[in-house]
Amino acid sequence: MDRRDFLKTATTAAGVAATEHLLGAMMHAEGKAPEAEGMVYRTLGRTGERVSAIGLGGYHIGKSSLGEQESIQLMRQAIDRGITFMDNCWDYNDGVSEIRMGKALQDGYRNKVFLMTKIDGRTKEAAAQQINDCLQRLQTDHVDLMQFHEVIRLEDPDRIFAEGGAMEAMLEAKKAGKVRYIGFTGHKDPYVHLRMLDEARSRSFHFDAVQMPLNVMDAHFRSFKNDVLPVLVHDEIAPLGMKAFGDHYILDSKTVKPIECLHYCLNLPIAVQITGIDNQMVLDQALEAVKTFKPMSEAEVTSLLARTNAAAQNGKFELYKTTSNFDGTAHRPQMLG
Repeated sequence: MDRRDFLKTATTAAGVAATEHLLGAMMHAEGKAPEAEGMVYRTLGRTGERVSAIGLGGYHIGKSSLGEQESIQLMRQAIDRGITFMDNCWDYNDGVSEIRMGKALQDGYRNKVFLMTKIDGRTKEAAAQQINDCLQRLQTDHVDLMQFHEVIRLEDPDRIFAEGGAMEAMLEAKKAGKVRYIGFTGHKDPYVHLRMLDEARSRSFHFDAVQMPLNVMDAHFRSFKNDVLPVLVHDEIAPLGMKAFGDHYILDSKTVKPIECLHYCLNLPIAVQITGIDNQMVLDQALEAVKTFKPMSEAEVTSLLARTNAAAQNGKFELYKTTSNFDGTAHRPQMLG
């Protein structure tokens, strides 16, 4: 079977099977809060962990336009209303995002969530330091999922897996109980993701999760949905979606409504769709999208994608793929180590 046939088969048969599995049993992880009504919970790949299908994005809760107490209140309200997947990163808002989340997860909230954060370091030394920084800011002795952030260059897999590279620090952190699961993220080109997966496979290493842009325009241009998602489903690696709105640019295209964007993402065979939440309206919108979500028919998906096809060409509204505007490690390469 060639690669094109494999991707087609995985997208259909394996994709349907994965969706059924993800929407299946309602068991929750030991020690976590019971699953709330009105929220969809899915299984995180091979880990068996149960997580909310909507994840709270860490970047937005650290923005200077949002006060700290308001940020903490939004996070706690999201958790109280059923969101259990928390996203963050070592470099978000120069650490403010992790500091705020660390404060929000006090008073018993830490045990109610699946906590994920990311590091930028490509060397063992830089990665180890950033892992410890994350734990200190988040006020926890471990994170549930730690991911290599911004795998956007062809050489990133080589640097991470090299002798003295970041993977050595990550594996030591896992052995020490600081990290439970390991993944990676990126937003630039599906080929880089596939190269990272190939490098891991050549070393018999299995990632637990992979994060990537998934939205109504990605399906038409340098598509992670078409090229990467089927591979993750086949390998039982938890797919994590992000950039449902491509910041605000996809909505600026005037081709889709916010709830349509979220419904499309939730219809994919993913574990979680992470979305930025920085005010009450956006939180309510995300929760309403989950509450009203129903599996979409093939005709409904085709119709939605037909509306976005013309606008999606050349990545005009997916600037994270076509520009360096979203590449934090390009603007501050010293973070790589």
